[in-house]
Amino acid sequence: MNRARHAQRMPGRARRLVIGGLVGAVVLAVAVVVTLAVMRSVSASAPAVAAPDSPTATPTPTPTPAPLTAAEALLATTDDPAACAVSFAGDGIADGPQLQSQGTLYAGLPIPARDGAAFAGWYATPEDAAALAVGARVNGADVVTCTDREVTLHGAWKSADEVAAEDVGVPILMYHQFTTRPEGEDNWLKANFAYIGDFEAQMAYLAENEFYLPTWDELSAFIDGRLYIPKLSAIVTDDDADSTWLELAAPIVEAYRIPTTSFVITSARTEPTPNMYVLQRSHTHDMHSAGDNGKGRMVNWSVDQIAADMATSAEILGATEVMAYPFGHYNDTAKEALRRSGFELARTVEPGYVRIGTDKLALPTIRINYGMGLDAFRNLVG
Repeated sequence: MNRARHAQRMPGRARRLVIGGLVGAVVLAVAVVVTLAVMRSVSASAPAVAAPDSPTATPTPTPTPAPLTAAEALLATTDDPAACAVSFAGDGIADGPQLQSQGTLYAGLPIPARDGAAFAGWYATPEDAAALAVGARVNGADVVTCTDREVTLHGAWKSADEVAAEDVGVPILMYHQFTTRPEGEDNWLKANFAYIGDFEAQMAYLAENEFYLPTWDELSAFIDGRLYIPKLSAIVTDDDADSTWLELAAPIVEAYRIPTTSFVITSARTEPTPNMYVLQRSHTHDMHSAGDNGKGRMVNWSVDQIAADMATSAEILGATEVMAYPFGHYNDTAKEALRRSGFELARTVEPGYVRIGTDKLALPTIRINYGMGLDAFRNLVG
């Protein structure tokens, strides 16, 4: 009896246990879901914290620009599209770069100094510098050309004893007026009028034989024994800036690329140079006239008067580099006045060649007269 009842009650209890288990599982599942939802909400609102073992992101550093070279820094100071930074290289040469303008002639190139040596010039390559190749030597007779707005010139040296032993004499050629008439002009100044055909042949000779054409600052350094100038050298000058010079001769020196100096009487002419190969320098402002004793005013006026005249001329031309004495007349008073007014060099009409030690305020010259053919010219210049 008892066993029968017990057997009949078992299925009902089992069902209650099963139902109870299911209810408990549902409650537990609901609790888990709620807990996860709460955790997600807290996690979303809390600041992000990197996992202890995760790597920290490093920003990419900004590259440090390479420092500018001296030439680049110099170019950065100008907005001139024609500017060129000229650098200088060579044994014992410490000159910094300088700005030049492409398409013009070099101006103011440095002349380094060294005890017991003479500077032998600037060259386009180290090989040319080592060979002292005159045809490749660069100075104020050459046009500035650059690659990417830069160029480097290479210096060379010779011993002072070598330079002294060569005993080079530099001719300063002096022209005046020019004529298109082979037979010359029919007046008392006939000797002054060089036939333009002879002049062109002479300029062609200088160009074809690669004569070195020194600048005035180079000539000054040469006189001091600080600069080597090769034997085949010449300086071309003209007195008075006559209209025949401007119309006939100036185009020829431009065609042959031969820098020349035209000594201008600035009271008579103030127009600009006809081309870049004609350097205008002073023939005084208003002293190309006779003074009280029949000689030029330059040997009649006082130091103050001469200095004032030369200052006026220098202001017009913008230079005190060199002048030519009118009529070739000068004395100690004139030389003192030139020093006071800042002139370093002065050319006379006295015949001769410029050598080491020549008086800078009494430079001799080689006068070119009418009728001087190429053979005679060749004998004078070498």
